[in-house]
Amino acid sequence: MSRQLLPVLLLLLRASCPWGQGQGPKSPSEEPPEEEIPREDGILVLSRHTLGLALREHPALLVEFYAPWCGHCKALAPEYSKAAALLAAESTAVTLSKVDGPAQPELAEEFGVTEYPTLKFFRNGNRTHPEEYTGPREAEGIAEWLRRRVGPSAKRLEDEAAAQALIDGRDLVVIGFFQDLQDEDVATFLALARDALDMTFGLTDRPRLFEQFGLTKDTVVLFKKFDEGRADFPVDEELGLDLGDLSRFLVTHSMHLVTEFNSQTSPKIFAARILSHLLLFVNQTLAAHRELLVGFGEAAPHFRGQVLFVVVDVAADNEHVLQYFGLKVEAAPTLRFINVETTKKYAPVDGGPVTAASVTAFCHAVLNGQVKPYLLSQEVPPDWDQRPVKTLVGKNFEQVAFDETKNVFVKFYAPWCTHCKEMAPAWEALAEKYQDHEDIIIAQLDATANELDAFAVHSFPTLKYFPAGPGRKVIEYKSTRDLETLSKFLDNGGAVPTEEPTEEPAAPFPEPRANSTVGSKEEL
Repeated sequence: MSRQLLPVLLLLLRASCPWGQGQGPKSPSEEPPEEEIPREDGILVLSRHTLGLALREHPALLVEFYAPWCGHCKALAPEYSKAAALLAAESTAVTLSKVDGPAQPELAEEFGVTEYPTLKFFRNGNRTHPEEYTGPREAEGIAEWLRRRVGPSAKRLEDEAAAQALIDGRDLVVIGFFQDLQDEDVATFLALARDALDMTFGLTDRPRLFEQFGLTKDTVVLFKKFDEGRADFPVDEELGLDLGDLSRFLVTHSMHLVTEFNSQTSPKIFAARILSHLLLFVNQTLAAHRELLVGFGEAAPHFRGQVLFVVVDVAADNEHVLQYFGLKVEAAPTLRFINVETTKKYAPVDGGPVTAASVTAFCHAVLNGQVKPYLLSQEVPPDWDQRPVKTLVGKNFEQVAFDETKNVFVKFYAPWCTHCKEMAPAWEALAEKYQDHEDIIIAQLDATANELDAFAVHSFPTLKYFPAGPGRKVIEYKSTRDLETLSKFLDNGGAVPTEEPTEEPAAPFPEPRANSTVGSKEEL
């Protein structure tokens, strides 16, 4: 074929064949339209193809990374939709969206999502530096967290009427009195206001308001409808306003001097960052017990910010609190003191009546190191050593675990722990396999009902090996929890051969739940 005819034939073929059409540049009108983002219950449903579009169209975008199988995600879903409806009804310029993390692995990897749900807040299309969502998981809390980011976190107060209306309208109101609203202390104040969602914030620079509230210099004032009614935090003229100091002040003074434990107050009890708690256990159905609250409350102001005073009603649904402190309902009225960081517990030595004087004396004695902590222990079961897996409690642990003639392998468990239940058959099989070895003991201890002086247990299951011989040596087992690997560990004298797999996950003590308290070790 002539070389001159070949280009002509190719052009003719391209023009006539349907599959050859459109190979040249497209005009703008021929570009496919951008994919429309679907919605479910008012929530944008995003993918790797539509996230960029959503960021361009929505300057304030909250993204929830979820997994369809995740229980926490399922619980969040209706609240998330309610929050979207609340914000839409008030025309707040913020959009809520979600991403199926397992179905969109590229996005999960891009944003470092390792657990579900994970929420991230994007501003002005900035894809590289989203803000981690740290707010509540209920609708109004989600909405308020977003309102304080797309709008002012504190209301500007111009006159007495506005200030009084703000104070009268909420239980907890924080007003920043600043002579110069351009001062960097104001930025610190507003930053705190963005996240302190349980309080309402205002600020002013009006001299008339300084005068009305008896102030002569920059001060942050907490107004509350209980206890002393007001608490002042003067701004240090040299150092300025410290965010941490102000935060601690507000948390401390926003608590009631005496807080009754229930599902609503327990999160705040733990959030108070006061490590020492004094608990009064009473039966609120009995008049004689209710009378004790007066003296208990009279002692509380002396320990404001140092000791949190909590009332536990034994007639309410607080059995787990009693169990944690080793108490029965019949023990009420009684006092218990706990340091929630060390989990050390203290009881009054004399067991006398609960009065303002006795409560004050007990607090001082504990804080001054004059009272020894007590340890929980179940009673030793009569048949503790009759089965392949021996049963240890606080009262027989030392004698068995540190027996110099025995190699003792102990599983520290929690009754509610899924990992513990999963490994139970392997632990039972291990005990049966070595039950004829006189120098080997396989045992278990419920670490939620028994405390040890030797060490604390922080996750479940925890496996520790106590080899025979002097020195009270302890080896923590950190490999896989199957019969073969556990057996090799024992046969190797308390060491896993180097080729064995690495540690399996353990269940940590859960964070305090909405209905948790200092009264349950599993929740600390």
